[in-house]
Amino acid sequence: MEEIFHKAGFYPADILLPREVDMTKWAVVACDQFTSQPEYWQAVEKEVGVAPSTLRLILPEAELHDPDVARHIARINASMEQYLEEGVFRTYPNAFFYMERTQADGKVCQGLIGMVDLEEYDFMPGSKRRIRATEGTVFSRIPPRVRVRENAAVELPHIILLIDDAKKTVIEPLSEAKGEMEPLYDFELQQGGGHLSGWLLTESQQISTAKALAELAAPEEMERKYGVAGESLLFAVGDGNHSLATAKQCYENLKKVTPEAEWAALPARYALVEVMNNHSDALEFEPIHRVVFGVDPEALLQAFLAYYPGAHNGEGEGHTIAYTYAGHRGTVTVPAPTAQLAVGTLQNFLDDYLKTHPGEVDYIHGDDVADTLGAQPGNIGFKLPTMAKEALFKTVIADGALPRKTFSMGHAYDKRYYVEARKIK
Repeated sequence: MEEIFHKAGFYPADILLPREVDMTKWAVVACDQFTSQPEYWQAVEKEVGVAPSTLRLILPEAELHDPDVARHIARINASMEQYLEEGVFRTYPNAFFYMERTQADGKVCQGLIGMVDLEEYDFMPGSKRRIRATEGTVFSRIPPRVRVRENAAVELPHIILLIDDAKKTVIEPLSEAKGEMEPLYDFELQQGGGHLSGWLLTESQQISTAKALAELAAPEEMERKYGVAGESLLFAVGDGNHSLATAKQCYENLKKVTPEAEWAALPARYALVEVMNNHSDALEFEPIHRVVFGVDPEALLQAFLAYYPGAHNGEGEGHTIAYTYAGHRGTVTVPAPTAQLAVGTLQNFLDDYLKTHPGEVDYIHGDDVADTLGAQPGNIGFKLPTMAKEALFKTVIADGALPRKTFSMGHAYDKRYYVEARKIK
C-alpha cells in the first residue's frame, strides 16, 4: 500500500477538523487575499466574533509587515496550542478528503486533500522535481513567512496543486462514489465564498485514487503528453506558491539540525495540500493585475514607454496592457516583446523602476478593484490579459516558472478557505 502512494507522490495524512463549531465562522479565506481591502478582513472579524475560527490561526498578509507582527505571530501560535489542548480538533488518521465547493457562479469545484513529500518539491529555477512552482519565487517574501510557520504547531493550507488529467481519471470519479464515504462537513462559506462539502475516502478509494495518480506519473504517459523523455512533472502549484516554498524552507532548516536518519519522521517533511484537475470545468484562470501606490502615474507611464523601444500608447501588435489612474484610462503596447507573456513585460519594468523610484506594488484580483484603486490619487492600476490554462504544464516544462503573480485560479471570493489542519510538530 505504501508503494502505491509513493508512486503517486501523494500520501494520506492525519487531518484535523474542528468538532462542534459553527463551520461558517470557522472557515476564512486564504491569507493572501484582499490585502488592499481592510474592510473585507474587518467584516470577517465581525462575523467571527469570539467563536473558534481559523482567523485566529492565520496571519492575513495585510498584517505581514505590521510593526506588531511578532506579537501577532505569538498570539497565533498560542491559539494553535490552546485549540489542541482544549480538544477543538478531531483527528482523522491516514486520511484523504474529497471536497466539493459550489462557487458564486454555480459551478462545482472538486478537490482531493492529502499531503505531499517536500523532498519531491523544489522552487528553485530549473527544477525537474515532481512538484514545481509555476511562478517565480520572490526570495525576500520567504523569511517573514518562515517566521509565521517555524514555531507553529499546525499548518492550515491554502496550497492547491494542479494535475494535468484531461481524461478525468483521478478526482472526478469520486463524485459518483460519495455514497460510500463518511460525510465530514456541509456549510455555507462566509463573505460570499459559496458552499463547501467534504467526505472521507474509504481505504479502497484511497488505493484506486493513488493508482490513477501513479498512472498519470508513468514515464510513458509523460512522454505521450509532453513529448519529452524523462519528464516527471506531476503537480504544478496552482495557488500558494510562496506558502509551499515556506514549508520547504522550514523543512530544510530542520534538516540542518536533525540527523539524516530522522528526516523521514519529521512531520514538517510533508505539507497538507488540495489537489485539483487543471481540466476541471469549474477552474478558470484569472489575470492578477497590478496597482502601484505612491507614484506620479504620468511619470511612471512615460518611463514605461521609454523603457521599451517602440512602445506606444494605444493598442497594436505585441503586448497590450490597460491602465487606469485619476481621470485617465488607456492602453500601452510593447511591440516585439522579449517576454513570453504581458505580465513579464510589465513586471520587468516595474521591478527596475521601483529600484530607483518611490512606490509600492500590490497584486489585485478583479478588473473593478484594479480600476477603483488605480483611480485614487498617487496610484496607477494595470490590467493584464488572461493566460490560457491549457498552456500551463507545457509552459512550465519548456520555460520553467512563469513571472510571479501571473494568474489566479478564479476570483478572490472563490479562493480556498481554511478548513482542514495538520500537526507539523
